[in-house]
Amino acid sequence: MERYRSPRWLPGGHLQTIWAALYARRHHGPRPRFRRERADTPDGDFVDFDWLESPAPATAPLLVLFHGLEGSSASQYALAFADRARALGWHCVVPHFRGCSGELNRAPRAYHSGDFEEIGWMLGRVRAAHAGPIVAVGVSLGGNALLRWAEEAGDTAAQTVRAVAAVCSPIDLAAGGHAIGRGFSRQVYTRMFLRSMKPKALAKLAQHPGLFSREKLLAARDLYDFDNVFTAPLHGFRDTDDYWARASAKPHLARIRIPALVLNALNDPFVPATSLPQPYEVGARVTLWQPAHGGHVGFPGGRWPGHVMTLPEQVTRWLAQAL
Repeated sequence: MERYRSPRWLPGGHLQTIWAALYARRHHGPRPRFRRERADTPDGDFVDFDWLESPAPATAPLLVLFHGLEGSSASQYALAFADRARALGWHCVVPHFRGCSGELNRAPRAYHSGDFEEIGWMLGRVRAAHAGPIVAVGVSLGGNALLRWAEEAGDTAAQTVRAVAAVCSPIDLAAGGHAIGRGFSRQVYTRMFLRSMKPKALAKLAQHPGLFSREKLLAARDLYDFDNVFTAPLHGFRDTDDYWARASAKPHLARIRIPALVLNALNDPFVPATSLPQPYEVGARVTLWQPAHGGHVGFPGGRWPGHVMTLPEQVTRWLAQAL
């Protein structure tokens, strides 16, 4: 990935982000098909797992893909990774964070960037269901949460997965949160996320009256405000600052004891390059890839209209070394 070169017809982090998400080809073969399995959580809620329909043998490797903020198995990167897993003869599963599978979850909570206990429970379910080796990829928010799990699990992480990869993850949540709240990013990405997140939060309030202030939620104009009203208090944090500080993976990367890839483009509009870790800040098991271009979960390739297969091809090639 250090050698990634963006197409000459698609310059800049914003274009590489937006074009990849909306227009680039997501799979080489037929669109990946999933079968859904629902699992009940210990707190009376549910989580939906979308398993790739695959003829791979039961003992073939399994790729677990944790999606990003408001993502799902239909996200362009999820389809691209599933297509790549299919080409490799691997299995693939996309666990959905609560409220992201198309149905409102039951509990008075949702999901957040540091949800390592939820990641651990999801991986435990997958480990119990699969006979072969497992590797895990987290995209954006999902990557930060996956790294937090690996950090907390320490030496025991190897009992569940062989390796993990975090793709375009805001591992310094404060830096990422402030970046997306300014300028072009505020006008485009922040508005996009809030258009999805606010209705879900209001549905959660209707489900659990009194859970938070409706007026304050409606007044939220960026992710900092939204997290202050909704995400932080619902998940045990004092406020946004407390949430962003305690949930960030960057300060704890030296604790990871399994092979871990942390991949970030230097022109990612969600993740300032100045916030990315340097080699001396991470442990011996952590590999940093920080190419100059790629955008946020973009890395488009090929001639117009392009494709997004470069990212899963490079990441799975790295993960395969652990298998």
